[in-house]
Amino acid sequence: MAHQKIRKAVFPAAGMGTRFLPATKSIPKEMLCLVDKPLIQYGVEEAVAAGCTEIIIVTGRDKAAMEDHFDSSPELEAALAARGKLSLLDAVRSLSKLAKIVYTRQAEPLGLGHAILMAKELVGDEPFCVLLPDDIVDARVPCMKQMVEVFDQTQSSILASEAVEGPAISNYGCLDCTPDARNPRLLAVKGMVEKPRFEDAPSANAIIGRYILTPRIFQMIEGVKPGAGGELQLTDAIKALLEFEKVYGFHYEGKRHDAGDKLGFLKATVELALKREDLGPGFREWLKQFPL
Repeated sequence: MAHQKIRKAVFPAAGMGTRFLPATKSIPKEMLCLVDKPLIQYGVEEAVAAGCTEIIIVTGRDKAAMEDHFDSSPELEAALAARGKLSLLDAVRSLSKLAKIVYTRQAEPLGLGHAILMAKELVGDEPFCVLLPDDIVDARVPCMKQMVEVFDQTQSSILASEAVEGPAISNYGCLDCTPDARNPRLLAVKGMVEKPRFEDAPSANAIIGRYILTPRIFQMIEGVKPGAGGELQLTDAIKALLEFEKVYGFHYEGKRHDAGDKLGFLKATVELALKREDLGPGFREWLKQFPL
C-alpha cells in the first residue's frame, strides 16, 4: 500500500452545548471565545499546522455563525482598512484563507460516531484526523502535528491520550494498552472501556479529543449497534477496528484544557491570557489584587 498522508480534518460541531446554557441558546458552543478566538478556531489552526488542507465541519441547526466566521467579510475588511487597523485586517482576512473549509449537517445528535459518519463522502477513501473543539491543547508543537508525525511512521489509527490518575478516569474513555518498546510515548491498544469505574479501569491512559483514523472506521461505525439514546459510539467502532488493524495511543506533549466544562473554560481563559505578550503582564498585575 502506498504511503498515505493526512490531508483532511473533521470537526464534530453539531452538539447543543447544554453545559453552557443560556449562552449557547443563541451562540454555538464552538464560537465561545477564549481570550479573543472562538474555540473552533484554535482547533482549525492546529489542523492546518499539522498539514491539513481541507477542514470538514459537521454542523447542526443554528450553527451558521461558524460558517460566517471562516468566510470573507468585505464590509468589515473595508472598514478596518479605512481606519488603518491593518493588524486586525490581516487577522480577519487570514480566517478565510486558512484552508478549504466545507460543511455537512448532522440532522440529529446521535453520538460522536454518527457525527464522524456524516463526513464519510467528504473524506473518501483516505485517512483523516478528528479534533473535538472542546479540547484545547496548548503545546509548543501542535498536538495534531505530533500525531501526524507518528502516523507517518505507523500508517495506523492514533488516539491522543493523557494519564489520568485516580477516580477521574471514570470521566473518559480508557485504553487497555501496553507501551511500545521503541517509543515510550506510543501505546499498543488491545481494547478500550468507555467511562469505567476506577476499580475496573484497565489503565490510567485516557482518550482525549484528538484522533487519526483510517477510512475503514466508517465501515465499523455503520456496523456497530446504537447505544443509549440511539447514539453510535466512536469507541465501539474503534474496538471493532482492532480486529482488522493496529491502533495506537499516543502521549502527546502539551497541556490540555477541557473547555467544554465551565471551570475548565475559565482556567483555559486565564492561562492562555497570561501567556500573551500583549495581555499577560497587565492581567497578572490585576489578578494580584485578589486574595487567593
